[in-house]
Amino acid sequence: MKLQAIPAGIVSLADHEAHARTTLDANAWAYFSGGAADELTLRANARAWAHIGLLPRVLRPLAGGHTRVRLLGRELTHPILLAPVAWQRLAHPDGERASAIAAAAQQAGLVLSTQSSTPMEDVAALVRGTPDHGPLWFQLYLQPDRSGTLELVRRAEAAGYEALVLTVDAPVHGARDRERRQGFRLPPGVRAVHLPDRPSNAPPLQPGQSALFDGLLQTAPTWDDVAWLQTVTRLPVLIKGVLHPQDARQAASLQLAGVIVSNHGGRTLDTTATTAWALPRMADAVQTDLPLLVDGGIRRGTDVLKAIALGASAVLVGRPIVFGLANAGAQGVAHVLRLLRDELEIAMALSGCRTLADAGTDILLQGTSENYSFRSNK
Repeated sequence: MKLQAIPAGIVSLADHEAHARTTLDANAWAYFSGGAADELTLRANARAWAHIGLLPRVLRPLAGGHTRVRLLGRELTHPILLAPVAWQRLAHPDGERASAIAAAAQQAGLVLSTQSSTPMEDVAALVRGTPDHGPLWFQLYLQPDRSGTLELVRRAEAAGYEALVLTVDAPVHGARDRERRQGFRLPPGVRAVHLPDRPSNAPPLQPGQSALFDGLLQTAPTWDDVAWLQTVTRLPVLIKGVLHPQDARQAASLQLAGVIVSNHGGRTLDTTATTAWALPRMADAVQTDLPLLVDGGIRRGTDVLKAIALGASAVLVGRPIVFGLANAGAQGVAHVLRLLRDELEIAMALSGCRTLADAGTDILLQGTSENYSFRSNK
C-alpha cells in the first residue's frame, strides 16, 4: 500500500470535503456526498450541531486531562469511531484496507459495512495486527433468510470482530435523487463482497399488489429478528438508526449492548429529526446504563464534545472518512481522525473539561439546537 501525502492547504474536515469533490468522479461523488430526496436532513444534520452553543468554564484544573472513555467493557483512547460506509474502493483503490490501517494507527474504533468492497477477514487481520487498536465491529444488515444472516455472523465471530451493529433504519433505499440523476452504478471490480447474488424467492406479484409492501418488505426485519439475533451470537449487539424515544426504550428492554442514534446520514427518509435534536431525548427516554452513540453531521471536535455532553458515549464519522480516503488513502483517513481528536482536546481545554466526564449539559447553551429549519441554505 503506497503512502500518499496530504494535499496542501487541508487543515479541516471541510477542506477534505472540498478537495475530494475535485478528486472523486461524478459517479462516486453522487453516491458518497448525496442524501435522500431534497437532502434537507443531510444539510440540517451539520447545522444542528453548529447551532448548539458552548458555555465554557475558566480557571479549572486541566493538567493530566485525557479523552479516554469506557465502552462495552473496553477503555477507548478517544470516543471517535469510523462509521460503516459501503464500497470504499469506489473512493480509493485501497478502500477498506486503508481505513482499517488508519483506524488502528489512530486507535479509533472501526465499524465495517456489510457492503464492504473488501472481505471482512482481510480488514480484521490489518486491525488486529496493530497494537493498541480501537474496537473492531461488524455492521450487519439482516438478510432475506436467516441462514444468510447467520453465515455473516459466524464469519464475523471467526475473524475476531468484537460486536455486531445491526442497522435497522433502511428496510428499503431512500429516494436518492442525486444518484438517480447521475445514473449511479458500481464500476467494474467494485462490489459488496459479502453479498453474493442470490435468486429471489419472492412469489410473483398479483394484480394490484405493491412491489414494495407485497414484495421486498415481506422479509423486512422486526424486533423479533433482533431478539433472535441475540440468541445466535456470542457478540454484543447494538442497533443503529434509532431516533424515536420509544424505540430506545424497546432496545433497553431487550438488553441490547447499545443504540446508535442515526438518521443514516440523511440518506433514507428526508426531513427526519436531526441526530443532535434526537440524542438528548433518547438519553432522557432510557435513563439507564444503555450506551448511546451518535452519528450524522459531525464535522468538528466541538461537535464531538457537544455529543458527549448530550449523553453520547462515543460518535461515529462517515462521509469525512471517505473524503480523506479519496484525497490520500490511509494517510487521508488518519488525518481526518487526528484533526477531530486534536480539535476535541482543544475544545475540552477551552471549555474547562479535563476529561469527558466533565462534559455535561452545563457547558451547553440550552435550546439552541432547535434554532434551525429545513430551509435550503443556498
